[in-house]
Amino acid sequence: MSSATADGHRDSLVIIPMYNEKENAAAIIEAVLALPHRFDVLVVDDNSPDGTADIVRGKIAEHPGRVHIIEREGKLGLGTAYITGFKYALDNGYDYIFEMDADFSHNPQDLLKLYEACSTGGYDVAVGSRYVTGVNVVNWPMGRVLMSYFASKYVRMVTGLHIHDTTAGFCCYRAEVLRTMELDKIRFKGYAFQIEMKFTATKCGFKVGEVPIIFVNRVLGTSKMSSGIFGEALFGVMRLKFGSWGRKYPQKGSLGAKAESKSGTEPQA
Repeated sequence: MSSATADGHRDSLVIIPMYNEKENAAAIIEAVLALPHRFDVLVVDDNSPDGTADIVRGKIAEHPGRVHIIEREGKLGLGTAYITGFKYALDNGYDYIFEMDADFSHNPQDLLKLYEACSTGGYDVAVGSRYVTGVNVVNWPMGRVLMSYFASKYVRMVTGLHIHDTTAGFCCYRAEVLRTMELDKIRFKGYAFQIEMKFTATKCGFKVGEVPIIFVNRVLGTSKMSSGIFGEALFGVMRLKFGSWGRKYPQKGSLGAKAESKSGTEPQA
């Protein structure tokens, strides 16, 4: 895999939300930048009081053009952090946009597998899945493993999604998916956000597939998980399903059809 395209086009952006991640910020950025394919990094920092943003700014100085930061005024939710990052990626012309945690629970090496799944493997959305080949989770308490596993089964039952890891937060999106799916209509902020993104992409006609990964519980820093986050995911799923009834979702290819129509050339039947 090349480090960049011949014309300098920025192909891939990894969005990493951070809040109080001073123990991990520098290391995760360096791990992503060291990969054989060029992945740029965008950190969305929610005014971390521990100095996370200062560390990221240091990396921006070390790696000009490769590391970027958006600093927000406070904790506004995981979902809004990613939506902010998605809009940045689209405005700056990236073709493949990734979600990843800052704490090394997602192995940066697996970015290569997600990229391949979308760039040559036929997927529009590639999900780094903990459950597609069993239960691939390391160092989680058994209660949390069971909660997450059966929550995903519940989500599949309610929504009809054919995805084993519906709450996964390690994903790659082709830019067309994010342009098509009306990001301003995404409502959830916690882990239900991850479900809503996959559900909406599927409703818009995109191919969502899973890539097996091993998820490792964080070693440094403090977990952001709470029972409230899982509660939003569990109870929000019914609202998501009911809200889809009667809603007309924009479809894959519709942006291209509109562009051709505007240029005076009607798409061929």
